[in-house]
Amino acid sequence: MADPQWAAFAGLTGLVLTAFLVLAWLSARTVRDPPTIDWQFTPVGVDPGVHSRRGVRTRLSHPRLTELSTASLLANVAVTQGLFAVVVVGGAVVFSIPPRAFGLGAGETTGRTLLWGVALGVGLWAANEASSRALDVVGIEYDERLRSMLAPDSPGGWLVLLGLVLPTIAAVEELLFRAAAIGVIAAGFDLSPWPLVAVSSVAFGLGHGAQGRAGIAVTGVLGVVLAGAFVLSGSLLVVVVAHYLVNALELVVHEGLA
Repeated sequence: MADPQWAAFAGLTGLVLTAFLVLAWLSARTVRDPPTIDWQFTPVGVDPGVHSRRGVRTRLSHPRLTELSTASLLANVAVTQGLFAVVVVGGAVVFSIPPRAFGLGAGETTGRTLLWGVALGVGLWAANEASSRALDVVGIEYDERLRSMLAPDSPGGWLVLLGLVLPTIAAVEELLFRAAAIGVIAAGFDLSPWPLVAVSSVAFGLGHGAQGRAGIAVTGVLGVVLAGAFVLSGSLLVVVVAHYLVNALELVVHEGLA
């Protein structure tokens, strides 16, 4: 039986995941039925490396959201994601969860870990590009409005995006869906991490419901790969770097260099 502190943190993780998914559901509902829901927040699950299938309305079609500047959108995304991080990290401190359970400080070599993260991120981005081109060939195109709206129009904006917003998104989502939902639960309850990989990846996909069914499927698969990498490497840093690069390369290649 798990120590009460580990059990309490598991309960907190469940609450945070539920909040994340509720916001994602509200986002998706706003997309489907914008006239009946007033836009009050910027949703979680904003992943510029994930496309939405063309023909499925994205959240960017909402009239109030289109009035937001890119800076406001990015700030709201960073703040919303950051709040989740504060709760999870605060819970880890209160309940004395050791860093190693999150995949931190387990004797890893930072340089080698970064290299593994870079290799994984570039590989995932390349696979994403290849799959997008393959789907284009068979006539399945993806809506790129979300990516376009997240792209700044100034050097300073790009600095904020690449240096603050995208790292925040990657770090928070990996902290929640991989480190807390897999690493801590497996360690605290002496469980195999692989069933947790499946559960967390489904939740990760559903957390991107605002990007349509295609977005859910793509992020679900991405979640499986990242979760597997987390379990095999035992390192949170590996998957944070990989997640960041998938999003950053997508934006830089298609918006910054276009």
